[in-house]
Amino acid sequence: MRLQPPDTAPERIGFLLLPRFAMVAFFSAIEPLRIANRIGGRTLFEWELISRDGKPVVASNGMPLATTCALAEAPITPSLAVCASFEPEHGIDDELTAWLRERAAAGCVLGGMDTGCYALAAAGLLDDQTVTLHWESLPDFRARFPRVDAVESLFEVTPEGFSCAGGSAAIDMSLDLIRRRHGKALADRVREQLIHDQGRQPASRQRGSPGQDVDPLLNRAIALMDAHLEAPLSIQSIADELGLGWRGLERLFERSLACTPQRYYGELRLAHAHRLLLETRHPVIQIALACGFASASSFTRAFHRHHGVTPSQLRRRHRPD
Repeated sequence: MRLQPPDTAPERIGFLLLPRFAMVAFFSAIEPLRIANRIGGRTLFEWELISRDGKPVVASNGMPLATTCALAEAPITPSLAVCASFEPEHGIDDELTAWLRERAAAGCVLGGMDTGCYALAAAGLLDDQTVTLHWESLPDFRARFPRVDAVESLFEVTPEGFSCAGGSAAIDMSLDLIRRRHGKALADRVREQLIHDQGRQPASRQRGSPGQDVDPLLNRAIALMDAHLEAPLSIQSIADELGLGWRGLERLFERSLACTPQRYYGELRLAHAHRLLLETRHPVIQIALACGFASASSFTRAFHRHHGVTPSQLRRRHRPD
């Protein structure tokens, strides 16, 4: 996945699988490389699957995947992708971050898939770099690692490292690698085998518009809300940023989404809170603050009105432990 080709062939890529990694993202990265090997008639790419102890790792879908080696025995590959998903902080400790820093010092180019950048950022390896990760995790990641430039794109490849949003974005990143190493013709043949849309660019947004033919001003308003979940902007500030009046912004939301901007913004923050409650172990008060609520009590009231359960009840239902 590194920007510049390594000195050796075939190109070898390591995949570090953390607990509850996203299997769809992992296979989306691997399959284009496998198909490139088949169409190319020779081994262009190889991969190493690494886990903490060399044992199988259970993905977020509950399926275990066998690995080839443990951290201690893992060879140094030109590139290493950290694969994660739900609860990305789980399993990140001093041993893992030290191992990642050793890889970087040895010349390995490191990257993150889905939420894998959490581990790299915790190791201090992403400061002042531009990365991407799954859109649901962006607000929390930005709050935890303010020195990292986290953007909502499909994938990012720089001389320092690489990252992708997970899901099918991993296909785009691997196709980009094939194109850079072995030409557009081979990348297009692999794309045809995958029946994959060829219109997506690295900087494409991960999510589509709320609907077809949506006013660009609405997309800008929603993007502003997305970027300010922890410290919500006032509706007047959003209107001013778009060059609209308060009533103009309300008409825009009513016409396109049949709701007020206040309601949409509140539901966006509560949806983010819902994800954090299920996918992280942060205390309720921390989640409340990360979603722009001044206190746990005001957050609990708003959450109960919208979801019909309190934050604690939601967690007990889905995670009895």
